[in-house]
Amino acid sequence: MMPCNNHAQPRCFISACFFVLIAVTCADETLAAEPFRIRVVDDENGWPVPLVEFRTTHDVRFVSDNAGVIAVDLPEVMNVETWFHVEGHGYSVKADAFGYRGVRITPRPGESNTVKVHRELPARRLGRITGGGLFAESQKLGEHAGWTEQGIFGCDSVQNASHNGRMFWIWGDTTLPNYPLGRFHSIGATSHLQPLKSFEPPAALRYSYFTDAKQVPRNLAKLPGDGPTWLSGLVSLPDSHGTQRLGATYSKIKPPLEEYERGLCVWNEEAAEFQKHLVIWEKSDAAPKPPSSPVGHAVFRTDENGQKSVLFGDPFPTLQCDATFEAWSDPKSWKALVPQESVPAVDSGVSVKPHRGGVAWNEFRKKWVTVFTQMYGKSSALGEIWYAEADSPTGPWQNAIHVVTHNKYTFYNPSLHPEFTPADSPILLFEATYTKTFSSTTAPTPRHNYNQVLYRLDLDELADRLPSP
Repeated sequence: MMPCNNHAQPRCFISACFFVLIAVTCADETLAAEPFRIRVVDDENGWPVPLVEFRTTHDVRFVSDNAGVIAVDLPEVMNVETWFHVEGHGYSVKADAFGYRGVRITPRPGESNTVKVHRELPARRLGRITGGGLFAESQKLGEHAGWTEQGIFGCDSVQNASHNGRMFWIWGDTTLPNYPLGRFHSIGATSHLQPLKSFEPPAALRYSYFTDAKQVPRNLAKLPGDGPTWLSGLVSLPDSHGTQRLGATYSKIKPPLEEYERGLCVWNEEAAEFQKHLVIWEKSDAAPKPPSSPVGHAVFRTDENGQKSVLFGDPFPTLQCDATFEAWSDPKSWKALVPQESVPAVDSGVSVKPHRGGVAWNEFRKKWVTVFTQMYGKSSALGEIWYAEADSPTGPWQNAIHVVTHNKYTFYNPSLHPEFTPADSPILLFEATYTKTFSSTTAPTPRHNYNQVLYRLDLDELADRLPSP
């Protein structure tokens, strides 16, 4: 190629710049190619299925968001037939001749593919209701652009109480974006009493968090003493003046997970924080374990004489008192209850040992119902969820049905939400904490780990497996 002479230099320079610009533009377009969309849906009804993992043969993982969407953006698989292993925690695809469960897809920029998965157990997964990136995969593709983040990445077990016309929420230890150590003295929020517009996925539950000056959810129960403050037994009760008072049982924790103090705390409406009300127990050689206390989840009961009481349990009631603030504040008025240790399964009669959960009256079934985590389940030590019924909140509980599974993953501390649905609805909603803690899993699920996942159970569909009410 002949060198440019002095007179031709401007033209050569412009030509060279033009070709460089074309090359850079093409490279940018290649790197910025639109992702390939996978929609994961239930083969029964076409509903989106969140929390389904697709994994390539070189171990890149994708997880469907609340809209059941995955955005595949790997340059090395574009226009290449690609195998994805599929793991759905109770949702599956058929196994091939070698026992692999997965699908072959050829991702192409801007195109889509729908993958149908089969639900194996009664409960339907509606989606994650805490944490960051609930619709992150969809937003990469320009969908659900109106959903905004709320400042946390993960949080532990939930507590709820209806208080002064709002639903009050409390969560335990909380992960924030800016540092591994987040909040360890309980965060909280309020919402409408019935916060869901629909009982179909995708779940999109938004809270009004109690925040600090930077609009980050803040600690609500930083009570005196070293270590985290955990709250349990959240309940709203009228005092002698008719004022609703919100209270909870607090525990002070020191490493590794040792409780050294337990007591009652009360919500200060003006300060918007929980304050110490009464110390029930301090650990000592003479008192190594706390006494029976109002822990777990609160549920109200009115007896045949019209007397209203509140029961506390996790899952089954262990304590009862009159439904007043004064009775709750006085340990002498508490009545200890002995919970049932196991529940026979409806099909086999095998005893299922509960770990934690809750109970509620169900108008549709005309029964008290429970949802609980099984202790030492088959697929995971604390990831299997069961449903059972009784004529009384204290039992006997019978006819346990396996409704949710999580493969080698924990799903602990379930909480029922009967107040979210109409009183006579056959739909029962519950959530629990999805976490690798206490499991054999070494790789946490991106975005989903240490967060609350909501499920729906249709009791009319269980009717043929249960005795008539």
